[in-house]
Amino acid sequence: MILVLAGTSEGREMIAALREQGWQVVATALTPYGAELARAAGAMESLCGPLSEGDLLSLLQNRPFAAVVDCTHPFATAVTDMSKRVCAKLGISYYRYSRPAAKLPVHPLVKPVKDWEEAVGVVASLGGRTIFLTIGTRHLATFVHSPRLQGKRLVVRVLPEVDSLAHCRTLGLLPRDIVALQGPCSRELNLALYRQYGAEIVVTKEDGAAGGLEEKVAAALELSLPVVVVGRPPEEGGMSKEEILAALTLNPIP
Repeated sequence: MILVLAGTSEGREMIAALREQGWQVVATALTPYGAELARAAGAMESLCGPLSEGDLLSLLQNRPFAAVVDCTHPFATAVTDMSKRVCAKLGISYYRYSRPAAKLPVHPLVKPVKDWEEAVGVVASLGGRTIFLTIGTRHLATFVHSPRLQGKRLVVRVLPEVDSLAHCRTLGLLPRDIVALQGPCSRELNLALYRQYGAEIVVTKEDGAAGGLEEKVAAALELSLPVVVVGRPPEEGGMSKEEILAALTLNPIP
């Protein structure tokens, strides 16, 4: 039996591939919708909600898991660090899926930055009034509460989940500035959204081709909009799906 830390499209692909190899799969997901998708991909059980270190420790101690496959988002570093630590403590094999990076064009309007604070600084320096944020909800407060962005209109694209919408409203964002939409989106849909909301600057994060980054950037450049791209946290030991499946095939654990 394999525990897949899912919640991404790659997590669902991994679940399906493991089932094809004959493994029983238990998956974790942050939301009920993510749990439903994991079950549809072939997980015999899908656990929903945030996973604490104690939760993971108890789960791995009380079930006969052969390995943990971490397919969480590239920016979910806290979960990845915690999972590595727990697996090392229990002596359980751990495999980290590494999402391939997107191919960003070298262009004066593409502004790579290393972190969220730098992103705020670059946005402030660009001078546009309407900022279109496609960064999820976790770091929205950094932009909403920044004195450097006061007076700007922040339009946010987030998942159509109750918690995401509630968080936006708690931050003071108005419904007219919230786009509840599950991606990834095509270039054409990104173009339509930027036009509809009058975007002057786009902010996104380097979450790879699977996250729709290339389409977001292409649409921004087509409209001559600067796009600020927050780099993903550094990571070591990541593997491709094929490498993980091969490792589990060569070293099955009864």
